[in-house]
Parts: sequence; structure tokens; C-alpha cells
Amino acid sequence: MNATSLIRVDQLVRYYGDHCAVNNVSFTLEKGEILGFLGPNGAGKSTTMQMICGNLAPTSGQVTINGIDILDNPREAKRELGYLPETPPVYRELTVDEYLGYCAQLHRIPRNRQKQALDHAKERCGLTDVADRLINNLSKGYQQRVGIAQAILHTPAVIILDEPTVGLDPIQIREIRGLIRELGKEHGIILSTHILPEVQESCTRVQIIHQGRLVLNDSIDGLAQQMRASSLQLTTRKPAELVKLSGLAGVQSIDELGDNRYRVFHDKEANPAESVAETAVTQGWGLLELVPERRSMEQIFIDITGHHAPPLPAGEGLSSPMTPKFSQD
Repeated sequence: MNATSLIRVDQLVRYYGDHCAVNNVSFTLEKGEILGFLGPNGAGKSTTMQMICGNLAPTSGQVTINGIDILDNPREAKRELGYLPETPPVYRELTVDEYLGYCAQLHRIPRNRQKQALDHAKERCGLTDVADRLINNLSKGYQQRVGIAQAILHTPAVIILDEPTVGLDPIQIREIRGLIRELGKEHGIILSTHILPEVQESCTRVQIIHQGRLVLNDSIDGLAQQMRASSLQLTTRKPAELVKLSGLAGVQSIDELGDNRYRVFHDKEANPAESVAETAVTQGWGLLELVPERRSMEQIFIDITGHHAPPLPAGEGLSSPMTPKFSQD
């Protein structure tokens, strides 16, 4: 692990009575990374996030934020965190400027730096032109922007976003995703979401937690490699001889799908498509179709967790057990 990591989670464990909700979880977050954090309901995702934010003490293990232990120095560590819950913690009766000014005071930004901090956050989040408008009169997309602005107002090293695009229309979703990618250049970001395309569009790395353990921790490029074809669908006019197919180099197993259709599983590094086609032709089976199959991210999630993929609407979230905290307590 890099000693300068923005977040270091080392062997994190959390018990509730006899139930182990988080079991020996370790990972890091570096500057410039956008980490997508996934998991089915009850997997331990929210518990992990609460411990990272300092709202819940671990049974054992360590969390450091930008080199600061969150248990030993909680105030200093939390100054390095910006947090946007699923429902933005905005006061709708205030204008954007009034609300962000209030947040600046709660963040204890010195008075002589508050205007500069507000202007910078508004510019980055595209709020300059609506600074004088009541938050209640803004669209949901702009209210999300206000929520993100309060999370970055004190220039934290780490930004934690919980379901930032739920309930937005496609144009708003695209805008928020672009903003997240832009913020990811200067911060480390954890994106907690149930929307699988969100991870593929916005993140540089993804991890999945299941039954309290990290079962996947990979880059988006590595995930894309997993999604590449690792099976072939073969259709023949006559029944194929499975013994001959199974004996081909790279073939791992074969599923019979009926009507002379077969799914041929193979090594990712050794695609036997050419030898399968040649065998089907030379054996006279009558090759009708040979198609590479792709695993979607949804299928990878199901394969790893044994659960249905997360629904599009938010389910488990951070905002219920974790109320937004702007103070340094």
C-alpha cells in the first residue's frame, strides 16, 4: 500500500453481536482515482462507509484519511472528507450563496477565505449563474450540484458521493457524471451506487463487497477484460460430438442448450473458435453459427455475489444511518 494514499483501510472488521458485518477489508484510494463501491443489500457496504467517515468505530483495523488516523485524530481526519448523501442536505428556503456561506462557517473556513472558497466551488459545479436563486426553485440536477458544492467547499482530499444521479433525467445524469470525472482529477472519490452503468461511465476502479468481504477489487480496464468473451455459442445442423469438442485446446466445459446449440466455455487467453469451427466442418456436423459471447457487468455482479443485480432506484444508502455532518466534531 502506498504510504501517501488518500485513504488506507487496513484489515477492517466490524461485529454486531455475533454477526460479522465487515470481515478483514483492506483497500486504498489514491489521488485521481474514482472508486465505485458496490454490494448487495446487507453486504456490509454502508457499515464500511460509516467506519471510513468516522461515524462508526471498527471492532478492529485501521482507517487513515490523507495519512491521519480517523480514530486517533477524528477532527483532523474529517477535515479531509467531503460527503454528499443520497438526499442532498440543502436548505431549500435559502439561496445558493446563503446556503454555501452557512456551510463555509460550519466547515470553519476563515472569514477572509470564505468568498474565495464559495466562488471556487460554484465555478467548479456550474452554479455561478444561479447563486442568487432559492434552492427550492432549482431543478433536482442543480440541487445535486449544490450538494456537491458543499462537499468540496473546504477542498477536502477525499469526496464521498452516495447515489449522486438517482432521480435525475438523462441530460442531468450526463452533466453530473462529467462533473464527477472532473473532480476526480484533483481529489480521490468514492462513488457508492447501485447503478452498474454509473460505475462503467464514471469510475476508474471498482470493488464489490459481499457478505462482509471484498470479492472484487479491480480497475475498470481489468473489469473490461473480464467482460470480454469467455464463451462461444455453437449451433450445428447435426448433433455435435461433445467428446471431440471437449478435447480441443482451451475448451473448459460445454453446456447443451438444446436443438443442437451449445455453449462452449474456454480460457480467456486461448480462444478456440478457429479449432471449433474447423472441427465442426471436418466432422460434418453442419456449422450454422459460432458467436462469441460477452459477460455484462450485471452478469459479473450476479456471478460473484449470487444476487440479482442492484435495481436502478436507490436501495441501501448512506443517508439513513449517516446524517450529513459539516462540523469538525
